[in-house]
Amino acid sequence: MRVGVLSDIHANRVALDAVFDDMPDVDAVVCAGDVVGYNPWPAECVAALRERDVPTVMGNHDRTVATGASFHGNGMASAGVTHAKRDLSDAQAEWVRGLPRERVLFDGRLKVVHDHPTRRDHYTYPEQFSSDLLDGEDVLVLGHTHVQAHEEFPDGVVLNPGSVGQPRDRDPRAAYALVEFAESGVSVEERRVAYDIGAVADAVRDAGLPEATASRLRDGR
Repeated sequence: MRVGVLSDIHANRVALDAVFDDMPDVDAVVCAGDVVGYNPWPAECVAALRERDVPTVMGNHDRTVATGASFHGNGMASAGVTHAKRDLSDAQAEWVRGLPRERVLFDGRLKVVHDHPTRRDHYTYPEQFSSDLLDGEDVLVLGHTHVQAHEEFPDGVVLNPGSVGQPRDRDPRAAYALVEFAESGVSVEERRVAYDIGAVADAVRDAGLPEATASRLRDGR
C-alpha cells in the first residue's frame, strides 16, 4: 500500500495543485493539518481535501479558525486566519471544526498528529526525532515545523513530509512524502515539486495579505 502524505498546506492552492499533479498513483492520501492560514485560498484547499476524502488532523491555524481566536504577535498568521474566517463557507468551517487532534489509520500502522504526540503546539524538529515518539505504529507523521525530514528506528519511522504551502527549510518547492507499506517493512520517499510562486505572491497582494507572506515563499523560510 502506498500513501501520499501532506502537511501545512496553508491555503496555497497553487502549491497543492502542483503536489497532486506530481503525486504518483497512491492508495490513500493523509494530511497532518494546517490546511488554512497565511495564503489566499483556504476555501479551495479545504474543498480539495474534502473532495478527495483525505483523512486530516487539526493544526494550530485550523484550530484558531475553528475556535474564533486570533494569533498574538504574528501579523502574517493573524491576517491569514482572519482571511480564512471570511472565506470559508459554513460547511467548510464546520469541517475544520470537526478535525481531530490525531488519527490512527491503516490497522494502526500510521498515526498522524500535527505537532507532537503528547505536547500540543510543540515544534518537533528533526533533531528531536526519536523512537520515544512512537507508540506502536509503524509510521508517525508530524507537521508544524515546515521542515521535511524522516528518520528510521528499529521500531518505526518518524516523518515530517514538510510543508506544501510554506516550506521553511530553505527549499521553496512544495514538499510532500510517499510512504510504502509492504510485508518486508516500510519505506519513505521525500518529494519536492516546483510551482508558480510568483502567481501566489501576486494573489497574496491582491487579497490584501501581508507582503512578508509573499516574500518568504521565494526563500523557503
